Amino acid sequence: MASLFSALPGAVVDDGGLQHVGNPLVEQRALAAGQAVVPLSDRAVLAVPGEDRLSWLDSLTSQALTSLAPGVSTELLVLDPQGHVEHAASVVDDGETTWLIVDRADADGLLAWLRRMRFRLRVDPRDASDEYAVFGGTAAGLGRVEAARPGAVPLVWTDPWPHIAPGGWGYAPVDPHPGAGRDWAEALVTRDEERRIADAAAGGDLVIAGLAAADALRVAAWRPRWAADVDERVLPHELDWLRTAVHLSKGCYRGQETVAKVHNLGHPPRRLVALQLDGSGSVLPGRGAVVRVGDDAVGAVTSAALHFEDGPIALAIVRRSTPVDATLLVDTEDGPITAAQEVIVPPEAGATANVPRLTRLSRRAPAK
Repeated sequence: MASLFSALPGAVVDDGGLQHVGNPLVEQRALAAGQAVVPLSDRAVLAVPGEDRLSWLDSLTSQALTSLAPGVSTELLVLDPQGHVEHAASVVDDGETTWLIVDRADADGLLAWLRRMRFRLRVDPRDASDEYAVFGGTAAGLGRVEAARPGAVPLVWTDPWPHIAPGGWGYAPVDPHPGAGRDWAEALVTRDEERRIADAAAGGDLVIAGLAAADALRVAAWRPRWAADVDERVLPHELDWLRTAVHLSKGCYRGQETVAKVHNLGHPPRRLVALQLDGSGSVLPGRGAVVRVGDDAVGAVTSAALHFEDGPIALAIVRRSTPVDATLLVDTEDGPITAAQEVIVPPEAGATANVPRLTRLSRRAPAK
């Protein structure tokens, strides 16, 4: 993928975009401290203008959107009739248009589905990726790159994770949640502004980080993402995604019956876990790497990263019956490595579950 940032010293670019600029660990620190921003070329932008846009999206998706105020950030899921996640989007409205930030691999499918569902309503969804690029970072970091829109609502989506949104529900039993201090936002900037940002970075006036740094911070916060954690079977409950992407008491939408039944009467068949991987981190498991208890395969890795404080970490989806105290094995190219698991979604997750609070596992040094 061509990138305006390819010429930066140390830049490594692949089909997904700018992966890093020489030192992903340093880039993570800079991102977390608000000293850098990351060009999110793996994102696409969909625009949904029209008078009926919010009530229309409300009727189709898991999120309550009819009364969404301009500038307020949320996210939505599109589910199939059985409640499996088909599409996901970050959402912000500017009073005239609803803007959806989506994983690029999901953009065409989501846009085609939205256009099929218009019927006679006053909506006109389109792909706006040629008009806008997406940059990520802390609120302070993005203050340096926001597009100038005098008198208009800034096109900035602030990640609500891991706070439980109105109508949502949290399963993770740890206290504090590792994403509790998460400061992450994504800004839409015009393509002209993107070139200005690239020139500023080339001149040393702006620090740029890569996608690898952004993803490591996401994994450490247990934050689900469509491109990484969603397969054809996944339910939002399995990823603890009821927190921010599902409104449990809104009107009808496709898949709602399954969402309510699993939450109120049953348990998710699988569950997301966080893994602290043994070893130096020189070899990380790939997406889909088998997770085992002994010789028994119980799940697969969805994401893995080398974090600047926690070391080698991963997220994985395992069977609900996997013992929460079991030491897991993860297959890699260099053979299996051991992994300590942290509970994100408890086996007994549901509306009536009484789950004890757990202390976090962490390699981070205690605060002084």
